[in-house]
Amino acid sequence: MHVVGKSVYRKESWEKVTGKAKYTNDYETRDMLYGKLVTSPFGHAKIKSIDKTDVLRMKGIRAIITGGNLPLTGEELRDRPPIAFDRVRYYGEVVAIVVADTAQLAELGANKLHITYEPLPVVNSPGEALRAGAPLIHENLEDYEKIAGVYPIPGTNIASKIKIRKGDIEKGWDESDVTIRASYSFNPSDHAAMETRCSFGQIHGNGMVEITSSSQAPFMIKKLIALYFGIPAGNILVKTPLVGGAYGGKASIQLEILAYIASKAVNGRLVKIGNDREEDMITSPGHIGLEATVKLGCTKDGFLKAAELLYLWDGGAYSDKSIDLARAGAVDCTGPYHIENVYGDSLAVYTNHPYPAPFRGFSHSEVHFAFERTMDMLACKLDMDPLEFRYKNAIKPGDTTPTRVKLNRSNVGNVQKCITRLKELFHWEDGQRIEVDENTIRAKGISCIWKTSTIDTNASSGVILTFNPDGSINLMSGVVEIGTGTKTILAQILAERLRMPIEKIHVQMLVDTRNTPEHWKTVASRGTFMAGRAVLKAADDIILQLKEIAACILRAPMEDLEVGYEKVFLRDDPTINIAVKEIAYGYTFPNGNAIGGQMIGSGTYILRHLTGLDRETGAGKPGPEWTVGAQGVEIEIDTRTYRYRLLKAVSVIDIGRVLNQKTAEGQVMGAMNMGLSFAGRETFIFDEFARVLNPQLRTYRPMRYGEQPEYVVDFVQTPQIDAPYGARGAGEHGLIGMPAALANSLSTALRADLNHLPLIPELLWRTKERRK
Repeated sequence: MHVVGKSVYRKESWEKVTGKAKYTNDYETRDMLYGKLVTSPFGHAKIKSIDKTDVLRMKGIRAIITGGNLPLTGEELRDRPPIAFDRVRYYGEVVAIVVADTAQLAELGANKLHITYEPLPVVNSPGEALRAGAPLIHENLEDYEKIAGVYPIPGTNIASKIKIRKGDIEKGWDESDVTIRASYSFNPSDHAAMETRCSFGQIHGNGMVEITSSSQAPFMIKKLIALYFGIPAGNILVKTPLVGGAYGGKASIQLEILAYIASKAVNGRLVKIGNDREEDMITSPGHIGLEATVKLGCTKDGFLKAAELLYLWDGGAYSDKSIDLARAGAVDCTGPYHIENVYGDSLAVYTNHPYPAPFRGFSHSEVHFAFERTMDMLACKLDMDPLEFRYKNAIKPGDTTPTRVKLNRSNVGNVQKCITRLKELFHWEDGQRIEVDENTIRAKGISCIWKTSTIDTNASSGVILTFNPDGSINLMSGVVEIGTGTKTILAQILAERLRMPIEKIHVQMLVDTRNTPEHWKTVASRGTFMAGRAVLKAADDIILQLKEIAACILRAPMEDLEVGYEKVFLRDDPTINIAVKEIAYGYTFPNGNAIGGQMIGSGTYILRHLTGLDRETGAGKPGPEWTVGAQGVEIEIDTRTYRYRLLKAVSVIDIGRVLNQKTAEGQVMGAMNMGLSFAGRETFIFDEFARVLNPQLRTYRPMRYGEQPEYVVDFVQTPQIDAPYGARGAGEHGLIGMPAALANSLSTALRADLNHLPLIPELLWRTKERRK
């Protein structure tokens, strides 16, 4: 391997480090108008009246757009009006858009719009939502359009219910000598990407709708706007430049719809709508909350026999992705362990909270927090080393997942090897809990992880390659560069396949749905796998074309030719060759005759053999493979103040094969940081009216500089046979086990069960004092 595995600089790094990179909000034109969102100050209320009089008198106001006569939206269940028109269902919901000549004027107009509300009772948690007599968030749930695999329960606040039924749960309890049951919870929170969401749109005179957006899903924008508004898909153009962080939050479609509506209201003029930080946190979709109950049973020698699970997802006011998140949580509900008997329910529940988008890990860090905490508690009850307990029960080839997929050496990584390596790197033998002095304790906590990708069964990815006259190649893919470096990885895959310098591969960062081949969404750690397969197919297309022309020129059969090192040559005599640049744009013979032309290669890949889940049992194949890992966190806590320091965080991920060492390490470290921040700091604080009390970074407070631990990342490499060069997805996995590992370390230190997030000193103090 001459490129794969190397730490290649990212293709967009020069633009970013020099500050020349352009993001959506950086684009301005003289004829651009600006939209400002008017949002609800209540968690649940009727809209009694909207008085536009004062605003309409203002010079430079172009439109005031309110709800009504707009289609319901939602990717899986169409339950959300783009602009609330009868009542508001969450604090921060869009009630109107003011369009004006300048952003300042639009904001002034939005502040002057007079709206009268009548407050209604709120539902402030999934548990409240399921109580008898709870207010219904959606009385007409049965009337909403939905796709297959969505199972709402009319007359309740349940948007969808996913069941997992594997084995015989009663038999599992009969075989269990030791059982444990515990409950867990945490509130919704935010993605806190550096770039806030922004979209602008216009409708050209010929009817072409053009949207530019900071999005992870430009092709989904095109699909959904066509669906909602009855526009031919070919009449919709979506562009996405570089995206300044996303973490799943920019996979949901919201501002794009509002930009289209705003443009339509001003005769198709260009309108930009950009979130400020507060809007990005509470108006646009955030990170889902959860209430969970986990009951486990095992034999006296530590073999798991039964798992009974209830996951109540805080789906907020509208289902959006909560249904899919509930499904993903159900799919991998047991963590990476072999359990023959599983009974699980995963419910997407309506509340009066902001609705959720995907969040890095797609419900897996949330499920693993509950499950891995219970694993630690069960190990303690058994008086067994928690790493040994996990090693003993680790899932292996030949075992089946909760959805009954039989695993093999290709589609699942090596959990036990990850555990063994973690034990070495974490110096586990030095002790899990050490009393440093009278008031200081050091403790280590661990967790194991796994994840598959519950995405559309027909998700596809395409790649186009075009040659330049100098023999260099332009690579175009619908993958959005959201900071993962995936497009650089695609260049490495192509350079490896063609055995050419990566410097001669030029990657188009902008996604333009007119001329960029479709990639379903840049989510689910699928970019390298799906687009990588498409790159390899496109490379083979190019190789075939090069050999066809070279065979004529070199007067040799195609099967005797090889492509590499910027040449096509005889494999038994490389001195007989022709440079790629001499034929990539066609070849002209001495007499003037010409053959070929600019070579254009293409390749597509579509996921195979995936299925939906059975409604009653959950059986089905949701994803192509399971990436696994083992993680640990070491802390030091002052038992007088309950303040603690993060000393060390370790991740060992079975990545299949490392394609870019530094990029892989950076992805895992960044994800670890997010997981620790989510676990230890980040949460929305709601009052009794379901209002978010901390919608600014100064009060929300993600982890700051100077609060980071030492990060240690290592990889196990168990190749996935059908993946590009054996590489598994790893963009999300560093996050998944961090909340559980942190909670386990603090629980060990304090000898108290910490089952709620975030793990702030006040919670630790309250839990410990309650235990006393």
